[in-house]
Amino acid sequence: MRNPLTIAAAQPWCRPGEIAKNTRAHAALVRQAASRVVVFPELSLTGYDLAARPLSPEDPVLEPLQEACAETGALALVGAVTRQADRRYIAALAIEPDTITVAYRKTWLGGNEAEHFARGDGPTALAVDGWRLGLGICKDTGSAQHTAGTAALDIDAYVAGVVHRPDELAEQEARATVIARSCQAYTAIASAAGAVGENYPDTCGASAIWGPNGLAITRAGREPNDIARATLFQFSTHPHSPTRGQI
Repeated sequence: MRNPLTIAAAQPWCRPGEIAKNTRAHAALVRQAASRVVVFPELSLTGYDLAARPLSPEDPVLEPLQEACAETGALALVGAVTRQADRRYIAALAIEPDTITVAYRKTWLGGNEAEHFARGDGPTALAVDGWRLGLGICKDTGSAQHTAGTAALDIDAYVAGVVHRPDELAEQEARATVIARSCQAYTAIASAAGAVGENYPDTCGASAIWGPNGLAITRAGREPNDIARATLFQFSTHPHSPTRGQI
């Protein structure tokens, strides 16, 4: 039986374009969350700015966040724009005490994102302490193809960062329920809170973590700087069959 995994879905305040300030806000929430994995919303470091400058894993602006991960032993999954060759991506950076990597690139682009970004390579799983985490970003969570492809990776939990307007909260909840039941996996959604750009003067927040049965284990509120946090347990003898979680 694997050790429990503590995971948090965090929704920091965001100042679009002020990456250094946003990085420090992320670092504060990593320390507050005191979790092994901390998931942040889509484009959380930049705000929802399709023209935002790309970040590389070597960018010194990320150092305060990596220091917070080193202090707490956390893996932070943060939203940023990245570049590979001449292509830009909406991505999730995996920040650990000793390394920073591009963990996932968004596959299903929405609105006019395709005018600014390339599509990622599809479903991806990340191993953390014996747990397999499937990754998604915003519109990925509404794609049945992406959900099925991620489920096929034999995941224990699905984690995603999203940006949704207040009137999209019901859709956010419905997608999470479908993902959890389809993948038979815990599902953690980090949802932006407050204003995150011109196209999103208000967002719904309400980050949450659901059990494999599709029922919510814990929820954050609508305001920035709130956190949903849960400890995931696995009791089955099958290596990838989590059965319940608790706060």
